[in-house]
Amino acid sequence: MPGASALRQRPDAVLTPRDATAALKAAIGTGVRAQDPSASTAATPVLAIEHVSLAFGGVTALADINLDVWPGEIHAVIGPNGAGKSSLLNVVTGLYQPDRGRVRHGGRPFAHVPTARLARLGVARTFQNLSLFKGLTVLDNIVMGLSAEVRSSFLGQIFGVPAAAREERRHRAAAGEIVEFLHLTEVADRTAGGLPYGIQKRVELGRALVAKPKLLLLDEPMAGMTLTEKRELTGFIRTARDTYGTSIVLIEHDIGVVMGLSDRVAVLDYGRKIADGTPDEVQADQAVIDAYLGVAHDVDVGGGI
Repeated sequence: MPGASALRQRPDAVLTPRDATAALKAAIGTGVRAQDPSASTAATPVLAIEHVSLAFGGVTALADINLDVWPGEIHAVIGPNGAGKSSLLNVVTGLYQPDRGRVRHGGRPFAHVPTARLARLGVARTFQNLSLFKGLTVLDNIVMGLSAEVRSSFLGQIFGVPAAAREERRHRAAAGEIVEFLHLTEVADRTAGGLPYGIQKRVELGRALVAKPKLLLLDEPMAGMTLTEKRELTGFIRTARDTYGTSIVLIEHDIGVVMGLSDRVAVLDYGRKIADGTPDEVQADQAVIDAYLGVAHDVDVGGGI
């Protein structure tokens, strides 16, 4: 397969230049990966997507997608722009209801995932665009990741009743642990909006991690980052998996990051899954090469976004 930097994505997708990609892959290394899911003793995947199809009008976004994510696994989902990657995450989190198929979270089946219950299902997500509270401190932004776990009443918080005060101390202690984990101690009391972009992306990761989710969905976490920032965030993502046992679904355009970080890689093209395997298997797959190099597709009317 051509080198990662030789893969040509569709307009407005960005790949690092050849030398930057090579440096990034060398810096990331192979890492310590999760066991082969087929050898896992776990009987139930953390996430199972079963025959999911989705269309907008006559345009197919997803076509009969099946995907399993196993405990402790980093599973990347890649593909050219418009392949259906973000649509898939939106189905997993209940923002979209599929036309057919279902999603299982920890074995529990949903035809339409209830967004209000995501935190209780152990699911957290980051988005392509930053969604921090720019006027709050780093620590307070991370505490916001525990909002679904608040049990004290509004009045109890206002008047500082003992139960509410204890809860706040627990939440701030949990956020402080994540601040240390992500090496944010020096900026913990600074407002998030005044920090460099790469640090803000790290804060957003911290807000998603603070509740110790079973499943973490990362939607293009490296977008707009420098090579150094990508290397740092890649290390934090891998360490989060190893430390907290979190399963991770990663959508990312940087092929160097994907191949160096992931245990398995699924490839979407025109809403269809064309490959799913180890990074080495996917890099050698002719259908993947064709998709990235722009080989003509025989697409039915109404197919593919």
